[in-house]
Amino acid sequence: MDRAVVIRPRFPAGRRIIAVSDIHGNLPFFDALMEKVRLTPDDILVLVGDMLEKGRDSLALLRRLMELSKTHTIYPLCGNCDGLVLRFFDTDALDQRFFSFYLPQHPESTLRQLAREGSFEQLEDLPRLRRDLRAAYPEIWAWLGALPTILETEHLVFVHGGVPSLEHMEELDRWRCMKNDDFLDQGHSFDKWVVVGHWPVTLYRADIPSAAPIILPDRKIASIDGGCVLKIDGQLNALILPSEDSDQLTWTAWDGLPTAVALDRQKASADSVNIRWGRSALDLLETGEETSLCRHRETGRVLSILNCYLHQTPNGLWCEDSTDYALPVSPGDSLTVVAATKQGFLCKKDGVTGWYYGRLSGIMGETREK
Repeated sequence: MDRAVVIRPRFPAGRRIIAVSDIHGNLPFFDALMEKVRLTPDDILVLVGDMLEKGRDSLALLRRLMELSKTHTIYPLCGNCDGLVLRFFDTDALDQRFFSFYLPQHPESTLRQLAREGSFEQLEDLPRLRRDLRAAYPEIWAWLGALPTILETEHLVFVHGGVPSLEHMEELDRWRCMKNDDFLDQGHSFDKWVVVGHWPVTLYRADIPSAAPIILPDRKIASIDGGCVLKIDGQLNALILPSEDSDQLTWTAWDGLPTAVALDRQKASADSVNIRWGRSALDLLETGEETSLCRHRETGRVLSILNCYLHQTPNGLWCEDSTDYALPVSPGDSLTVVAATKQGFLCKKDGVTGWYYGRLSGIMGETREK
């Protein structure tokens, strides 16, 4: 068992702290979010793991972070996806059990981006690929190898997946701290703020799809993975503290979607469903031009699903995260638009996705990257 690596830096009083998790190689989202929060060298930026993999710009993002660390105070932590990249550099232990099938299926992987750049991309001889990567990119190998698992200060703990306790954290299994699924439902409470990522927060609610950070003052936990890259309506969240000893946690986000202003009032749904990853099996009832009427197998709920969200596999029909929730909207509200149909708009407001059936003033600024 590899044990967790814990660092305990001192955060000077009065310096703003910005925490971001699960960027997943989405450089445009990261750049836009840093511009939105107006990151300065006086801030402390904590990257709560999974900077790499799944997005198309992992290598460019990694280099941006390495450069940014020369001018700003940045604490990058290791997530399970970052740890997999490091594992390939370090050892052949997972070659046959994982990388032999993962790498051919993922041309966007950081490892394959590096190999293409170095003009030695080949997957039939993984030991040779490892030797080539080590020789060509020793600085990246060293940067990944230096990533800690946990950052602890007097009032704060940052860890990608989660921890069962704040006692003896150096004795914890490193991988379990990074890949700790469904952390909020494990019942933990702490005496200092524990900030985690890893588990997209929309998975915690069965009724409403929300990518907004979940902040639980009574348990001192903040879960901030907004589903960037993984979800069509995902966002990159920034948790903001004015200082290390503050309990005033606020957040902002970037989702890259076009914006519009609502013209009509709409009440929220009294009852709704959030069809989430892993719980998205459907029966097709009626096919339509833009949406199809489906029955959600888990709940029995019948609702319209965007056709572009539907996927037929040998194991049956499933969909991307979907809902029948109607957003509460007032005239003048700013919405971001996920999809426009003849029946209405799938929109986001304050991180929550739902349908809006009123008029929009105009859709502006489409800048989405995925």
